[in-house]
Amino acid sequence: MPLSNSQYDAMIRNYEERQLHNRHLHTNRKEEVYRSIPEFEAIDNSIASISVQQGKKLIDGDESALSDLKLQLEELSTQKQSLLASHGYPTDYLEPIYHCSDCQDTGYINNEKCHCFRQAIITMLYAQSNIQEVLLKENFSTLNSSYYEGDDLTRFQNAVKECHEFVSVFGKDYRNLFFYGTVGTGKSFLSGCIAKEIIEAGHPVLYFSSVQLFDILSAGTFDYKKKEDLYNLLDDLYNCDLLIIDDLGTETLKANVTSQLFSFLNERHIRKKPTIISTNLSLEETRNRYSDRIFSRIMSHYHVCKLTGPDIRMYKKRLINRK
Repeated sequence: MPLSNSQYDAMIRNYEERQLHNRHLHTNRKEEVYRSIPEFEAIDNSIASISVQQGKKLIDGDESALSDLKLQLEELSTQKQSLLASHGYPTDYLEPIYHCSDCQDTGYINNEKCHCFRQAIITMLYAQSNIQEVLLKENFSTLNSSYYEGDDLTRFQNAVKECHEFVSVFGKDYRNLFFYGTVGTGKSFLSGCIAKEIIEAGHPVLYFSSVQLFDILSAGTFDYKKKEDLYNLLDDLYNCDLLIIDDLGTETLKANVTSQLFSFLNERHIRKKPTIISTNLSLEETRNRYSDRIFSRIMSHYHVCKLTGPDIRMYKKRLINRK
């Protein structure tokens, strides 16, 4: 779900606290170095003095003042690094400290949300939907092909291969995946496997069940007070690095669902943003339910993986009941 104002404000406060903490840490480091290496503080003081002197020369018309200042500062910087190294400190020990060097812990780059901020938002969204707990169980390390035999096993192995390739080229080669087939055969599981890998690689991933997604879209469409939330959601649907729509076909098919589905699938394709869709519908049922236009878009731009076999969820329940 989109963040509320209070959630957004809390995230901004977290960034401000992070900046304050890192500034405090940097100050402590500088004081520590000054105590351990008095010469270091003397160089810092001379830098301030030299800068003032060269500034006055520049004002008085000395055109070489700026280049002279640059050379002197470079020499003094080299001396400072040598002092740090000779006293057992890393040469970058007094560099500014950031959790994210790209945005310098502001959360934004040129008025655009930084990847770290977007990931923090998505992490909060995951926490709301309990997807993080799901990913502890549904990942490649827990993958088990022993439930499949014959053609079912071949289809599963091919789908797993597609998943690994999807992860390996993510961010370099634009791909989409469409999982379809019978109930309980691992479609959602494989989507979760991919989600975990992409998240851990630092990419924002947005995960919705089909029912959840279209309920939110409908609520925003018909409730004026939720228009801003709807706008933010659509922005995330269009721009998140990976969008996963699980169990397509389980939502109530209202008048605007088909147009909404086409809209963000088309927009994500234009922006080359990968999407994963899973459904229990057959290909024919998918076309009949969502129109030829959407079906054509999926067949043209998605790697299609069919999964068949026993209902693994029901099989596991039977094993538990026997114990």
